[in-house]
Amino acid sequence: MRIAWTTDPHFDHADVDAWQSWFESNAAVRGDAILITGDLSEGDDVGLQLLRLANSFELPIYFVLGNHDFYRRSIAETRQQLISLCRQKERLFYLTDCGPIKLKGNVYIVGDDGWGDATVGNYEQSPIKLRDFENINDFRLTDPADWKSRLQREGEESAERLRIKLEAIPVDAQQVLIATHIPPFSEACWYEGRTTDEFWAPFFVCGSIGKMLREFCPTRPDCKWTVLCGHTHHHGIANISDNLTVHTGGSIYGKPQMEAVIEVDTAELKVRSLR
Repeated sequence: MRIAWTTDPHFDHADVDAWQSWFESNAAVRGDAILITGDLSEGDDVGLQLLRLANSFELPIYFVLGNHDFYRRSIAETRQQLISLCRQKERLFYLTDCGPIKLKGNVYIVGDDGWGDATVGNYEQSPIKLRDFENINDFRLTDPADWKSRLQREGEESAERLRIKLEAIPVDAQQVLIATHIPPFSEACWYEGRTTDEFWAPFFVCGSIGKMLREFCPTRPDCKWTVLCGHTHHHGIANISDNLTVHTGGSIYGKPQMEAVIEVDTAELKVRSLR
């Protein structure tokens, strides 16, 4: 089984030629499924882009959402709208709303959006101010003094949803793909070949998911856990432990590209980069 993986395509920035090129590159690999790890677009256009994908590919399309996907709406409203859309389109699988999905043999996929949750790095002294706070209603309509607690709550809720899914994976599972948007570890938060500093980390690392994975994965040492994420627009690989690896994908605004082809096999799961 082959899965074509893209992250942060930002289709709202892509013209017709760029979208067609991305479409053709996916078709060329003759994959069995498509995986997108967030930041498909912004606002109402997210649903339109997913419909476009569902109508263009006769394949399962697995996805999670990124921070840009929530722009100009609330987090809950966005999720509910896309959950409703996926109920209508059988090819669309919003992993945040799904339990473990069996891909092949003893190989499964799970996922959750994640969030830069201010649990890693120096939030109080960081000069970084993301557009999220101006464009996502949950923050725009909230006192800035409450932003940190809101970020932490989003991270905790993502980690708890994901933990429940991991616990539901059969004990004989040998390979598990974990899709999320935000890198769960500082070691996986790449930018131009280097990992994050203390000022970017609060917004670019989901420490709650990372903490949960560090606790959970050692309890299943016979299973290999592979995390696929994006958000930083730069790619890299972090080997967190013997059975936990994180692949962070890259992206360029206006030029959506495939990051890798994932070859799914019970004995070994290979992420073949196309960069």
